[in-house]
Amino acid sequence: MNVVEDYTGHVEPGGDAARRTLEALTITKLSVGPMDNNTYLLVCRAQNEALLIDAANDPDRISDLIGHGPDRPALRTIVTTHQHGDHWQALGAVAGANGANTAAHPLDAGPLPVPPDYLVEHGDRLAVGDCVLEVLHLRGHTPGSIALLYRDPHGHPHLFTGDSLFPGGPGKTAGVENFTSLIDDLETRVFGVLPDDTWVYPGHGDDTTLGAERPKLGEWRERGW
Repeated sequence: MNVVEDYTGHVEPGGDAARRTLEALTITKLSVGPMDNNTYLLVCRAQNEALLIDAANDPDRISDLIGHGPDRPALRTIVTTHQHGDHWQALGAVAGANGANTAAHPLDAGPLPVPPDYLVEHGDRLAVGDCVLEVLHLRGHTPGSIALLYRDPHGHPHLFTGDSLFPGGPGKTAGVENFTSLIDDLETRVFGVLPDDTWVYPGHGDDTTLGAERPKLGEWRERGW
């Protein structure tokens, strides 16, 4: 698989992967499946251990992303951001092929094709080698939707939001109550505590930053989606 090193946050469906290299961690983004799902491979540079966010589809392409040679990273954990089927079509195949543990929020664990090895709640932490990800429970798109936050000690934060936040607004919700829950959580658990230079990696499509989205919070709440 071809991996582009000039990371912009844009990848084409069925196209090249794109890698961002940080001081301690690499982040590689790949679009898979018919719904342009993003899967993210995070690799600790010191330990060569990996965590995958959303084994959404195309297990063969995800395997190519991880690599096949002796220097490929050891995939330790696969995190599913929420229960919707387009985010876990390759979960069983990729976990089985790599002997990886799986993780999800307990409220979204039931529909998954394999029972999670780890049930994670808001505030929990997951290791990627020497690096640490924080779990943010963002209630609304689904009951157990989570985001993962990496606070880069050498730079700005990196936030993987699943379908809870995109460029232009929150993810789809069913009804006013779920929307209010999601926008409240986004305001208090994301925008209220993280800086504008936080880079946002969504479950579909291009990346954004909290600074680019923050001015629209009032508009999102008013329009209700």
